[in-house]
Amino acid sequence: MGSIVTWVPKKCLVVIMNIGIPIARPPWGALGKELESKLRKALFDFSMLEKEVKKVAIALSGGKDSLALLFLLHAIRGRGFPLFEIHAIHVDGEFTCGAGIDAGFLRAICNELDVNLIIRSSTQKLEDLECYRCSRERRKLIFDAAKEVGATTIAFGHHRDDSAQTLLLNLLHKAEFAANLPKVHMRDYGVTIIRPLIYIDEESIRTFAKQNDFARISCGCPVGQKSKRKIVDQILKDLEVHFPHVRGNLAKAGLLYGSDKAASP
Repeated sequence: MGSIVTWVPKKCLVVIMNIGIPIARPPWGALGKELESKLRKALFDFSMLEKEVKKVAIALSGGKDSLALLFLLHAIRGRGFPLFEIHAIHVDGEFTCGAGIDAGFLRAICNELDVNLIIRSSTQKLEDLECYRCSRERRKLIFDAAKEVGATTIAFGHHRDDSAQTLLLNLLHKAEFAANLPKVHMRDYGVTIIRPLIYIDEESIRTFAKQNDFARISCGCPVGQKSKRKIVDQILKDLEVHFPHVRGNLAKAGLLYGSDKAASP
């Protein structure tokens, strides 16, 4: 029996074989327009997609951030930017700091968008599970997969609040005033990381995900739930009681005054 495809314009929801597959695409509502505008500003401000970029890889965990990034980047192709190819790279495994989404769910989304999905597997086991080691392995898997298809520009779904967390974590842990850089050339790997969501706050992404039915529970990792990043996030929540704009201000300070050591060879 063939696939049954039904469109619900209000939420841009595709239903295939009675399984809801969320596809967020223009025409946007007010929030979608705002997010696209901020993404475009980041791409222009930091020259993330230069003319020679023909292929872009996206680190696709399946969480709200990476799916929002996929939908927004897909939407701007050919609209003020070249019609670049998108390759989505998903790393699965026994443990993940992503959303723990089934690969079939992501494949259905990518098929609908005509995006190539590449799946790699992490080797991490519970007995020696550790954030730094796991993160390095996952990044290498993503970098290698991207280069195999000729995509040396790799987009990550790190947003404004991630950058604020990173700045505070680096300051408290290493005495270094450094947030997430919007664009970093990884010389040793021969790839460039870009962060197109760098101007967008997490709550806006969460609302966008709920509006378009792709909000999922994130981070099922037993180690990640007790990480230093989680502790820093709680510190920021405590600070927000007295300083409501602390995340935005820290992220902005990171862009204006933060160390760019990570961008140096």
